[in-house]
Amino acid sequence: MGSPWKPILLLSIISGLSESEEFGPVFIHEPGDVIFPLDSDEKKVMMHCEARGNPPPTYSWYINGTALDAEADYRYSFIDGNLIITNASEITDYGRYQCKAENSFGNVLGREALLQFAYLGTFSGKTRGGVSVREGQGVVLMCTPPPHSPEIIYSWVINEFPSFVAEDSRRFISQDTGNLYISKVQPSDVGSYICLVRNTVTNARVLSPPTPLTLKTDGVMGEYEPKIEVHFPTSVLAAKGLTVRLECFALGNPVPTITWRKINGNIPKKARLRKSQAVLEIPNIQLEDSGTYECKAENPRGGTAFKGHLQVYTLPQWVRMINDTQMDSGEKLQWECKAMGRPRPTYHWLRNGLPLTSQGRMEIVNGELTIHRVQQTDSGMYQCVAGNKYGSINSNAELKILALAPVFVHNPVRVIATLGKDILLECKPKASPKPRITWKRGDRRIQQSRRIMLLRNNTLRIVNSSRADEGNYVCRAENELGSAEMTAVLWVKEAMRVELSPIRVEVTVGESVVLSCKAAHDTSLDVAFQWFFNQRPINFQQDGNHFEYIQTQSSTVDLMIRSILLKHAGKYGCRAQTSADTVFTESELLVRGPPGPPGVVIVEEITDTTATLSWTRGLDNHSPISTYNIQARSPFSLGWQTVQTDPDPVTGDMESAMAVELNPWVEYEFRVVASNAIGTGDPSAPSRGVRSKEAVPKVAPSNVSGGNGRRHELVISWEPISEEFQNGEGFGYIVAFRANGTRGWKERMVTSADSTTYKYRDETFPPLTPFEVKVGVYNNKGDGPFSKEVIIRSAEGEPREAPSDVKAYSFSSSEIRVTWKPPNPGPGRPRGYELSYWKDMEQEDLGKKQRTLKNETSMVLTGLEGNSLYLITVKAFNSIGEGPATAAVTVNTRRAPPAQPPTNLMWIQEGNNVTLNWDPVKAKDNESDVIGYMVLLKQEGKGHNQVTRTINPSTMLSLPEGGTYIIEVRALSEGGEGAVSSQVRIVTSSGVRAKSNQCSVHCMPQSLTWTALLLVLLVPLASW
Repeated sequence: MGSPWKPILLLSIISGLSESEEFGPVFIHEPGDVIFPLDSDEKKVMMHCEARGNPPPTYSWYINGTALDAEADYRYSFIDGNLIITNASEITDYGRYQCKAENSFGNVLGREALLQFAYLGTFSGKTRGGVSVREGQGVVLMCTPPPHSPEIIYSWVINEFPSFVAEDSRRFISQDTGNLYISKVQPSDVGSYICLVRNTVTNARVLSPPTPLTLKTDGVMGEYEPKIEVHFPTSVLAAKGLTVRLECFALGNPVPTITWRKINGNIPKKARLRKSQAVLEIPNIQLEDSGTYECKAENPRGGTAFKGHLQVYTLPQWVRMINDTQMDSGEKLQWECKAMGRPRPTYHWLRNGLPLTSQGRMEIVNGELTIHRVQQTDSGMYQCVAGNKYGSINSNAELKILALAPVFVHNPVRVIATLGKDILLECKPKASPKPRITWKRGDRRIQQSRRIMLLRNNTLRIVNSSRADEGNYVCRAENELGSAEMTAVLWVKEAMRVELSPIRVEVTVGESVVLSCKAAHDTSLDVAFQWFFNQRPINFQQDGNHFEYIQTQSSTVDLMIRSILLKHAGKYGCRAQTSADTVFTESELLVRGPPGPPGVVIVEEITDTTATLSWTRGLDNHSPISTYNIQARSPFSLGWQTVQTDPDPVTGDMESAMAVELNPWVEYEFRVVASNAIGTGDPSAPSRGVRSKEAVPKVAPSNVSGGNGRRHELVISWEPISEEFQNGEGFGYIVAFRANGTRGWKERMVTSADSTTYKYRDETFPPLTPFEVKVGVYNNKGDGPFSKEVIIRSAEGEPREAPSDVKAYSFSSSEIRVTWKPPNPGPGRPRGYELSYWKDMEQEDLGKKQRTLKNETSMVLTGLEGNSLYLITVKAFNSIGEGPATAAVTVNTRRAPPAQPPTNLMWIQEGNNVTLNWDPVKAKDNESDVIGYMVLLKQEGKGHNQVTRTINPSTMLSLPEGGTYIIEVRALSEGGEGAVSSQVRIVTSSGVRAKSNQCSVHCMPQSLTWTALLLVLLVPLASW
């Protein structure tokens, strides 16, 4: 059983000075610059300040270095660290503000924050005088803006708002002066001009009184050289990171052209020209953008230029800052702060908000502060302030001078050491000034010897410990403020022994193994184990699929490694740890598996059908490599394919071989795969792509066939040879043919490798003449083989005769049936027929065409116009072309059916029978005569319809069962079916008789006797 307390091998007796819970103020939030709109409804300005500290800090505020008194001025109030100014005004409240945070450890001043006020006054109401110039003369219209803060944006309006003046190469509005510049006045410029200004903060706008611009009538201004009227200052200062705008505009006739350059340098690439090059804009200005810039105005009469220097400044930025420091009395303090900026910053120091100077023990040299022999009175909050004329920054730190009698946080301390090992007993009390340290054992002061010695840091070292060293050791610490003692109780235990088995083990991929770690140690101490793989702790949660931690006994643990992979090979360590010592031992695990990938594959030599390859041997993973497999990939293969080799097989001791039976003129990549008794490993990386040499083609075209074509044509077709088997450049086909029974071959070259057809035309041979045909191949290396000879007949051609016995008759106003007989049998067999039809007042080529689906000899033409004369021709066609057309036959479509539907439908129901009557339909002069009527009866929800035809305007219908029925009536004529009547809906039940008409569902004859009454509705519905 372990001891009731957790002993440790080496105790660091808590040393040094821990950070006090109390500290001086540190800013969390310092005030920033504020622009406050005077027309704001809030009427309150708030400036934020927050600091942390213990005790919590209190706050005070300063304006331009003078303290604010909230009691003396009711407009000021403090909430936490924030300053609130009520009814703020520019006269009394404009300025730079600072927040001071203070507690018992000192005070610090925050950075300065500028409070400005945003406003925009109004233009003077005084009428502005007109400006009159000659045409072609330049002019400047003055804006003279009202009082404002901060910046404003200028624009100009001509005649009335919002007709703004558009800026171009001739007109320019300066955002520096606000004036409108017109380099060359034109008649279109005449008008009344108004300057509009907008405050960038409040967005308020005001308009100036109008300035009339007129043209003089005493002539036109001649040409004159440019005169630069607006330009940037001769010296421009800009803060790093901002956007700089340089303006330059000139008057002149003709209108001058503005160009820019940088003297002794190039204009930055990021720069942009705006407003017809009158503005050079440089965003994100950097130090390297400084320099002299020149704008030049030119026209045919001359030119002028202006130069100005752009200087970029940077606010101070810290390179080195000061940090909180705790020191003992009498020590030397050295602080250094360093900042960079342009111009170079200067430094001054503050303590508790008051400036410091070199005097007595204190030396200040720029950013360095030195205090010799620090005293308690030097404690406080220090600030290093670095600044140039564009701003300043603060670095704050607290200096604590400690005064503390010695005290030990942990006392007594128990230390367990290992027999024969060195022991270190530390003594580091909290104390200031530094205490004097003495050690004793029991009542006797310890005397140093070769085995026991006191180190400079007051640690007691015991070399080669033994049981005799056990006991109590007392460290005494003393300074002028007091003294304290700490007792270290030392035990010396036997060293722990750890056995890890097996020390070395070999396994095959997929197998499992158990490593056992057993510790022999002092039974009074607890032991803890940890497993490592290649010096790294094993994460059993992350790697639980392969590693399992098994606790077999209190002093023995096992590591189960299951489903072993190649990556599991390496060193496995077991670390056993007690309070006294730590022992680490390792075992080696070798994993046999398939070989690793071979090294780089190099193509040493390539021919038309072979490639000599070499590679470097990969890892055999503890099982000798038996064979290598060579694989190739080309644009024509389905992935990687094994190739034939010389020698075959390629044994494991070889590092080169020849791939054989390759195809000529093909781009190949090669890789090598190794195998051993365990299995086949991963492939090597592919070689670089190489192309095999050219050779004569060896594969003849297949599926040579033909036929079809036009009359007197022999059409020969074949399947093209894949690029894989073309074997070189300049590939093509040789087409050879001869009439059956003749001796000499005709040969034709087809130079396109993608061709699949050749057509030979000779008007001397009749249709369907048999030919012997073969197709060969060739490339730049020579001719390849021919295909087998096949018999192909020449084309039979398009149909040669027209159909006969064409008849056409109309059976409605929109339909004509046409019939014909096919042409006589012979070459040019039809595959279908095409009908052309057109009205007698139209041209034939504007007519319509329809084709039969197969060799049908009749067709119904639909969608025709009624009472019209049509002309119709028929021709046969096949895949080759069309034959001659028949002579046109004529036929009249019938007159259109009546457009008037049957009306005034009346009906009487008796049992399952309904008697229906309607008014007869009379056809108009241009309509077909009525020859009868068609009545449609359908039951809702049923798919079956009942159609009744009658020559009279009445009929009797049978309703087989109860339900809802719909009745519709149409007139019939030679021209087809007429318009449909309104639908009648009859709702009925079995065994009920009723009588009604379309006048009203309540209009019933009084003379009829009803056995039962059924209410029947007549409802007009949509047509069917």
